[in-house]
Amino acid sequence: MPEENSTIVFDEFVLVGLTSNPTLQIILFFVFLAIYVITLVENLGLIALIRVSPWLQTPMYFFLSNLSFLDMCFSSVFAPKSLMNFVADKKSISLTGCAIQMYFLIGLGSTECFLLAAMAYDRYVAICKPLLYHVLMSPKICVLLVFGSYILGLFHSLLHTVFTFKLSFCGSNEINHFFCDISALLSLSCSDTHVNELLIFYVAGLVEVTTIVSVLISYAYILINIVRISSAAGRLKAFSTCTAHLTAVTIFHGAILILHFRPESSSGSSVQDVSDKVLAVFYTTVIPLLNPLIYSLRNKEVKDAFLAIQRKLCDK
Repeated sequence: MPEENSTIVFDEFVLVGLTSNPTLQIILFFVFLAIYVITLVENLGLIALIRVSPWLQTPMYFFLSNLSFLDMCFSSVFAPKSLMNFVADKKSISLTGCAIQMYFLIGLGSTECFLLAAMAYDRYVAICKPLLYHVLMSPKICVLLVFGSYILGLFHSLLHTVFTFKLSFCGSNEINHFFCDISALLSLSCSDTHVNELLIFYVAGLVEVTTIVSVLISYAYILINIVRISSAAGRLKAFSTCTAHLTAVTIFHGAILILHFRPESSSGSSVQDVSDKVLAVFYTTVIPLLNPLIYSLRNKEVKDAFLAIQRKLCDK
């Protein structure tokens, strides 16, 4: 009987979540709900502001509106299910639902990597090649960069999803996480996961390294160009257009590197499981909340556009 039970194949998983304490689950439900609603309002508000403001009709804000759309979708992939599980007795997710959730989480996260790299290239062209800016960053090229980011990100995710759900899952069906995390899923498989681990290390690593190096190269040229500007005011103005993007890139890629590319010896303990979940909360929940604030509070053009629209509405 023990041998038979260990080979049972499940068609659904149970998401263990962040805590088993009923009181904490209720508290976390309201915390996550508040964060999710604020995230939607912030990102929708920024998209609406960029769309209606004539002062923000530039490639940089076209990319920013797409980043807000990505963050909104990213939060919506896992937040509704997580909120349901905080208050539900049965915290299950079907095999198909888990595959879809994982696909979009990895896909949208990878797309954001490529989009942030495209935004760095936009800043490079604006500062280093201002006379060619409208040629090199034409509407057609901007659309292609965004479209290419989605294609690359979703294809990358498809690769991981297909290889993960070709595996057999048996024994325990409890995912030690609050969403369908690929590492947690691989730990439940009774198949050989060597190929999957290689895909994570090499393919996901290639996406991460390529996008980070692209950003670093863009900012290396930007820094060289800024140093050559004679006036301090000119240097400050040039660099101020990049600070919000640099902050967002540092937070986003820092969270990914800490969460997914640590040495294997650092994982496996109960303390590490808790730290993994805390980092995952930051990556999946806090970053989409922070991005609109970073780009709004550290961007004079966005603040000026908001005040101008507010004055127009008050005048009416």
